[in-house]
Amino acid sequence: MNPQAMDLHHYEEQLAHKSKALSEAFARYNPPALEVFPSNPKHYRMRCEFRIWHDGDDLYYCMFDSETKQKVRVDAFLPASALINEMMPALLDELRPNPSLRHKLFQVDFLSTLSGEILVSLLYHRQLDDNWVTEAKAMKQRLSSRFKLDVIGRARKQKILLDRDYVMETLQVNGKALHYKQVENSFTQPNAVVATKMLEWAIDATKGSQGDLLELYCGNGNFSIALADNFDKVLATELAKPSVDAAQHNIQINDVKNLSIIRMSAEDFTLAMQGEKRFNRLGDIDLNSYQCNTIFVDPPRSGLDDGTVKLVQGYDNILYISCNPETLDANLQTLSQTHEIVRFALFDQFPYTHHTEAGVLLKRRPV
Repeated sequence: MNPQAMDLHHYEEQLAHKSKALSEAFARYNPPALEVFPSNPKHYRMRCEFRIWHDGDDLYYCMFDSETKQKVRVDAFLPASALINEMMPALLDELRPNPSLRHKLFQVDFLSTLSGEILVSLLYHRQLDDNWVTEAKAMKQRLSSRFKLDVIGRARKQKILLDRDYVMETLQVNGKALHYKQVENSFTQPNAVVATKMLEWAIDATKGSQGDLLELYCGNGNFSIALADNFDKVLATELAKPSVDAAQHNIQINDVKNLSIIRMSAEDFTLAMQGEKRFNRLGDIDLNSYQCNTIFVDPPRSGLDDGTVKLVQGYDNILYISCNPETLDANLQTLSQTHEIVRFALFDQFPYTHHTEAGVLLKRRPV
């Protein structure tokens, strides 16, 4: 994206175009009317990264135009949260006059929250020493008068924490506060306002469910925690260790009693469910004790592999969130043979881009 290319006046027009394209692409499945969940037209991204450009005594943020590859100076970035935009110049004012903090700095990553916390990661083409730590701590102390801030220094095979490497987000979901530990360099939903709408839609779509829920690709427990009240028990899987650790933390701070997380890939879990292989990672969890009528999947852009599609097809109700409608379409070519779409949604996580987030609820067709 060219950061200067946003046209706030045309947001509704581009959203209408996305909605029309998604509806037409999935028309052959005869879905119900598309439910559309818009984004805020600006200040919607909770995380972003910028390259740092050094120009004599000056330095500034820059990005590269995806089409022309040209460097674009970025003094303010409308897609980024208001908190990130406030932090951007304040951070540069600290970095410019400080040789230790600016020397061979090449990138800055920001992770912010609706709850007012922000994490800044400084990336270097050099090893960081004790002097860097001293100066970074002093900078953090000064900035902490204005920001609820944490700072990380990164270099090759080096990661220095001044305090912690995460932020705590609080989302108001249907009037209920849900708390999430979000770890640096781990996946989190980039658009917190739309992410809240996604949680509310998923809760509504599974309202009145019977039995238990199985979730694959659960990340930090984002959906698992929000959906737990709709089911007797929830069993969720995730492969990335930082996400699993964050999920366990989030289960505790949200006081969720009926949710268990397994560190396991969807592919391995499929083998375990089919009885083809026993995994020590299951611990004392008895898969046979779960009566899962509903499965929830939020896979990566590659979608579900063939084995997982077959596993998913065995459940009466399938809730599928997709960040890539093309792979969702590919999976639906199989799933639609046994299930029909009863809810269909578009979540505009990434305004002013071609990216579309979709959600479908499928129910088994009557025999």
